[in-house]
Amino acid sequence: MGLTMAKMAVVAHGGAGPGPERQKNLQKAVDVASKLLQSGASAIEAAVEACVILEDDPVFNAGTGGVFRIDGSVLLDASIHTSDGRLGFVIAMSDTPNPIRVAADLLSENINGLTGDGARLWADERGHLRKQVEGRPPAEGDGDTVGVIVRDSTGFMACATSTGGCSYRPPGRVGDVPLPGSGFWVNERTAVAATGEGEDITRALLSYRVGEMADRDSCQSLKDAMKIGLEKLIPKEASVGLIAMGIDGPGEGLSNTEMPWASWIED
Repeated sequence: MGLTMAKMAVVAHGGAGPGPERQKNLQKAVDVASKLLQSGASAIEAAVEACVILEDDPVFNAGTGGVFRIDGSVLLDASIHTSDGRLGFVIAMSDTPNPIRVAADLLSENINGLTGDGARLWADERGHLRKQVEGRPPAEGDGDTVGVIVRDSTGFMACATSTGGCSYRPPGRVGDVPLPGSGFWVNERTAVAATGEGEDITRALLSYRVGEMADRDSCQSLKDAMKIGLEKLIPKEASVGLIAMGIDGPGEGLSNTEMPWASWIED
């Protein structure tokens, strides 16, 4: 599958709601992914490492910067999906600064997802760092997700997302990030990741439906599909954003609110 020679590309977002002051932080992750691709790394490797950069940056609501739930806990979700149909996701993990690494390990397993204490025990068995995540109180303009989509030189695509969830939510709450078709979706032609109001994204099955629209009408651009998805599938009062990438061309970003996003494509 894929192309024998495709232009390598990266697109990433820093959550729906934050303003442009986080653009430089986001650009660092895109730069890391592009350099990895140019050195021969796969789309999976580049997507994971770029996502780790965002998880390690406390300005983003993911990993280190995950916001407190109403009981003061910090519980993290992450997912990864590839254009050959593999996926891995983890839900409500504690003591895991980089849940995207655990999700990526699931790509080679028969199971797709793990949650809670079981996910952490599985991560322990595979040597993933167990460390308390300090987290932080919610701040004005917090986005609920970070996401990265990467295409390598073979046309293979990978989408990695990570989140600390929404503030002022109970510890068992599950948002869109670890749910296939909601917070992310990848097939052989299109990759999509969403961010923002998780409940609205999940009810709309937004990432899958935007990808389906782009695939169904080859004359319709990714940007058009994202615009229709935001206008037709999401309530006007909900802050939601999308990034997407096809088998050629650059990655795209669109939101109905402020959303820092950055992209790179091979010359």
